[in-house]
Amino acid sequence: MGSTGSGRDLLRFATAGSVDDGKSTLVGRLLYDTKSVLADQIEAVQRASVDKGLATPDLSLLVDGLRAEREQGITIDVAYRYFGTPTREFVLADTPGHVQYTRNTVTGASTAELAVLLVDARNGIVEQTRRHATVLAMLRVPRLVLAINKIDLVDYDEAALRAIEKEFAGLARSLGFADDAVQTIPVSALVGDNVVERSAHTPWYDGPTLLGHLESVPVVGPEVAKPFRMPVQYVIRPRGSADARWGDLHDYRGYAGQIAAGAVRPGDTVVVLPEGRETRVTHVDTADGPLDEGTAGRSVTIRLADDIDISRGDMLVAADAQPSVTAEIDATLCWLGDKPLRPNARLLLKHGTRTTQVMVGAPESRIDTDTLTEVEAEALGLNDIGRVTVRTADPLPVDEYADIRATGSFVLIDPPTGNTLAAGLVGTPLALRPAE
Repeated sequence: MGSTGSGRDLLRFATAGSVDDGKSTLVGRLLYDTKSVLADQIEAVQRASVDKGLATPDLSLLVDGLRAEREQGITIDVAYRYFGTPTREFVLADTPGHVQYTRNTVTGASTAELAVLLVDARNGIVEQTRRHATVLAMLRVPRLVLAINKIDLVDYDEAALRAIEKEFAGLARSLGFADDAVQTIPVSALVGDNVVERSAHTPWYDGPTLLGHLESVPVVGPEVAKPFRMPVQYVIRPRGSADARWGDLHDYRGYAGQIAAGAVRPGDTVVVLPEGRETRVTHVDTADGPLDEGTAGRSVTIRLADDIDISRGDMLVAADAQPSVTAEIDATLCWLGDKPLRPNARLLLKHGTRTTQVMVGAPESRIDTDTLTEVEAEALGLNDIGRVTVRTADPLPVDEYADIRATGSFVLIDPPTGNTLAAGLVGTPLALRPAE
């Protein structure tokens, strides 16, 4: 979790769920009830709702902005929404529900600190719920909200909703979520029950509203407490005149990038990977001046005590907690390409700021999201999740994804087209049992 220029906390969260579970309506309700939409947008939605013959505004139209989405009544792409309250600001990734768009859930949840997973109170836990929960667990999203939607359509039946809550609790535990990491909230996005305002129809529920939970959940960016990691984006060697902040720019040499994990301070001992040279940090600079400490998520320029041959793609890391440098990566892939993964495919891999050629071995196994087991697999198709071995042309400094998300992840790219084919996670983020 970061902070904004307003001084308020910033929470990044994602929504997921099956088709027609009401994600767009829920997001629209959040925006509408927090007064985060303009008057002309509300008027446009009201006119469109009247044209559709609806008696009440269709709040999903506040979210489904593409014509194809409006015509089909579905969400087909990840849409990022920005809104705020006096307590906290939010970046919301609204992801599609169709099975063929599960890959978009990977995109939306990859940077989320919390995910809201919707289920229809009439249908309960379905296959797509299990698939999305598996993806969220594998991506190590720290916290979940199970939003049981459309509770008005089951007459606010406590027993039915408690049964769904109990079933999902078992699923969440099997995926590695702690009990206190999951919050169940019964809601009706259509009429507003327990979204922003507490509902009088659920006197048996004593938990928070959805907005109340989003405002108060103690989400702290886990990467801040990890060992220092910073992929070098650019080497700064100005050729200008003197600058009062940095001194004579003719002698300035800095290494710019975004801190992926941990913190760095002047005086820290760091190692440059993959070469392995050790040196000391002398300054942590920003455009606004030097820092006593730079932390995860901050873009900085680091100056070092020694002249070392460093270029884009190298990584500065804590000397006392280094990642593995390897040319063979055991990884879990979320396959995003329309064409299946071919054994021994030659692709490009992007890790941090470095891109290198790789060969991807044949899949070793695939996750069956129905049984939460690993099964044999000869190929990986669209939305499949499987284990592979990736051999890289250049050694890469990688962490286990379960330890550090930023440096334990990569993408595979199709060389001719530049299209992203897979999201890769180093190691086995999910400890699943083999199929019997």
